Amino acid sequence: MALSDATVRHAKATGKAYTLGDIDGLSLAVSPQGGKSWHFRYCWAGRQKRMSLGIYPEVGLREARDLRDEARALLAKDINPHTERKRKRHAIVLAGEHTFMAVYKQWLEHRRLTLEDGRQTSLEQIPRMFEKDVFPVLRHMNIHDITCAHLLDIIAKVEKRDALSVAEKLRTWFTQLFTYATVVVPNLKENPATDLDVVALPLPPVNNNPFLRMPELPLMLQTLRRYPGRLNTQLGVRLLLLTGVRTGELRLATPDQFDLDRGLWLIPVVHLKQRKQLTKKGRKRIRDIPPYIVPLSMQAQEIVRHLLDNFKPAQTYLLPGDRSLQQRISENTLNKALHRMGYEDQLTGHGIRATISTALNELGYPKKWVDAQLSHADPDRTSATYNHAEYVEQRRVMMQDWTD
Repeated sequence: MALSDATVRHAKATGKAYTLGDIDGLSLAVSPQGGKSWHFRYCWAGRQKRMSLGIYPEVGLREARDLRDEARALLAKDINPHTERKRKRHAIVLAGEHTFMAVYKQWLEHRRLTLEDGRQTSLEQIPRMFEKDVFPVLRHMNIHDITCAHLLDIIAKVEKRDALSVAEKLRTWFTQLFTYATVVVPNLKENPATDLDVVALPLPPVNNNPFLRMPELPLMLQTLRRYPGRLNTQLGVRLLLLTGVRTGELRLATPDQFDLDRGLWLIPVVHLKQRKQLTKKGRKRIRDIPPYIVPLSMQAQEIVRHLLDNFKPAQTYLLPGDRSLQQRISENTLNKALHRMGYEDQLTGHGIRATISTALNELGYPKKWVDAQLSHADPDRTSATYNHAEYVEQRRVMMQDWTD
């Protein structure tokens, strides 16, 4: 006889376990303490089986019958309902493990093994750009459910606000992330990020840093000597002209990098733009790579000596910032000085390197010397061609000729 709601509700504890039967294999098991649970009995492969359908009253009589009917429907299709339930539960667990957010975190941790931390690095930009443009759409989606259309829609919105460089980076990172996912996520065979660049909007032409030609240099140097701003700013621009280092390398310069007895500036590899390529070569660690050596002309040595003589106890960098001795001078400060001198849209701090490169090549100096001075070449490969001390001295002579 079929159970009723009242019968189920009033089933009491008797000190012994007992069962109240419904129909089509459904029953209510009552424990000695009065706990109630639903069970479904069925036959599979010639054996009697039993599976739990939940606890009463969380699962009422009607819900228990619905669950029983679902199990019977599976049996009619020759599917073991208990095995199918375990499969679905496992799929739910996997779905939680393989949300886009979960895979993204795994991928980013893997990328940390090779990416550098710091301002405007990929490791800093990825979380910021994904938080703004990607997570609102993909955060809770299962990685298996994400299609090329989802990614294209995200990128299209970025392109619509004319952030084409951001769109380009997202395409690159999507490709990396989903390539990683196809390896670590079970049964993920399709890479939805494949060929996203086929429909990409073209990037605008690159505006290279403006630079000066040799006939323009005498007037520029005269103007620099009359610069009305802070002396340290003028000396910073002069050091760029006298050495050809990058603005970032100048701004990060500290007193311990200078060996004035030998007239050398020893820049740690960690401050070099090409540090990634140098560390990947032979899988070297940064601390195992010797510093980049910049020979200093007499004029450059005089400037460094002046700055060191005026170095304050609380100061950290050779060229301190305007507001704090512990901060470094900003790239904007150097570029604004060039603007004040009348060279807006004609010269930037980084453009000084192009000025030096163009002039030295026009003067006929060996390209290897010029590339080495500007830290364009692999120092190991270049210096291997020469005796090291002789090679540095040749570059010093070249820069002395340039500054004279």
